[in-house]
Amino acid sequence: MKFKIVTLGCKVNGYESNAVREQFLLHGFIEDKNPDVVVINTCSVTSVADQKSRQHIRKYHRDFPNAIIVVMGCYSQKNAEYILSNCGAHIVLGTSGRNTIMQCLNEYISTKVKIININNDVRHLSYEDFNVIALPKSTRAYVKIQDGCNNFCSYCTIPYTRGQSRSRNRLSIINEIKTLVKNGYKEIVITGIHTAHYGLDIKEKFSDLMEEILNIEGLYRVRVSSIEESEIDDHFIELLAKYKNIANHLHMPLQSGSPTVLKRMHRKYNVEDFIAKVNKIRVVKPDIAITTDVIVGFPGESEEEFLETYEFIKKVGFSELHVFPFSAREGTLAANMDNQVDEKIKAQRVQKLIELSNELHHQYASKFIGKEVEVILEERNRKTSLLSGFTSNYLRVSVDLPDSYKGKIYKTIYEVIE
Repeated sequence: MKFKIVTLGCKVNGYESNAVREQFLLHGFIEDKNPDVVVINTCSVTSVADQKSRQHIRKYHRDFPNAIIVVMGCYSQKNAEYILSNCGAHIVLGTSGRNTIMQCLNEYISTKVKIININNDVRHLSYEDFNVIALPKSTRAYVKIQDGCNNFCSYCTIPYTRGQSRSRNRLSIINEIKTLVKNGYKEIVITGIHTAHYGLDIKEKFSDLMEEILNIEGLYRVRVSSIEESEIDDHFIELLAKYKNIANHLHMPLQSGSPTVLKRMHRKYNVEDFIAKVNKIRVVKPDIAITTDVIVGFPGESEEEFLETYEFIKKVGFSELHVFPFSAREGTLAANMDNQVDEKIKAQRVQKLIELSNELHHQYASKFIGKEVEVILEERNRKTSLLSGFTSNYLRVSVDLPDSYKGKIYKTIYEVIE
């Protein structure tokens, strides 16, 4: 039989899709554009993500009417009955139990009875380890070390769909990375739902795990997908100073630079601590790229509060922003807060921050023009048809080289800001 996997959302979903892909390959399935089975890994981080999940399920049911449609992920965790009744799905899994996908598939083929396999007790899940996985050919591999979240920010549904924070076995992590390095991967991205909460449930520390990873022989580069200010301890900062193979880039979610908005969001830090930690990092890594996430239009966000965020972003001097308009999620505190912000105002504020992001990126990248950089060449740039990749500090570089250079580490002079 032939299969196809469609992935929406975050890098964790991408990792889990690859794990499911391996299950299909191990059972003799062939990945093909005309599938007998379509697996759709859904996202539910915003209402737009919910909508896209529904659209994709219906689209693939329509495009492949004879295929078995399997749906899994965050959206399906909370909407299984609706998906089965209204979207054309045949099997619905959630954010756990993905290792039962073959059993469910065989049962459906045998009985033609639609299946829901959802564990609703998400706050008591154990870590679902997929072990070493066979990734599609690339130069960068994502390695999941943790699942779930304990923060319960007032705008977020993830603790309700992904469950409590839980850590992967350390030996399993190390063995997977060693295998990936042996197979030629140059960059490993450490990821999770709340990545640096690794170890809280098993009395281990994220920074200790990172040091063990950084010492793996032959590992050229390690990047952390995201890390909160409060999770960057002195040991982690020491690693930034000591190890050349840790990426000169951190993604530190801010969400808002307004103290009052952060309080309404139930974020567990303040702006003073945030900028103090950034300054401490820059003592050991002066040219580090620090990127962030920002939510605009949170309920009650006044013009003054938005300007606080705007000015704080400039003060920190991020190298790039990921900007999102607030999306009300059913079942969260923020969805029922007073003073919801008008959509037009949200759009205006998003645009202002995108413009600021472009300005900040140009300021940061300009510092490296004329300097030698090392880039892992990955793929053809769609706009220029040049071979491109990223430096340690996450600057995209494109060069006029043949495909034989894909996957190689290349030194060049940084000339064009992309």
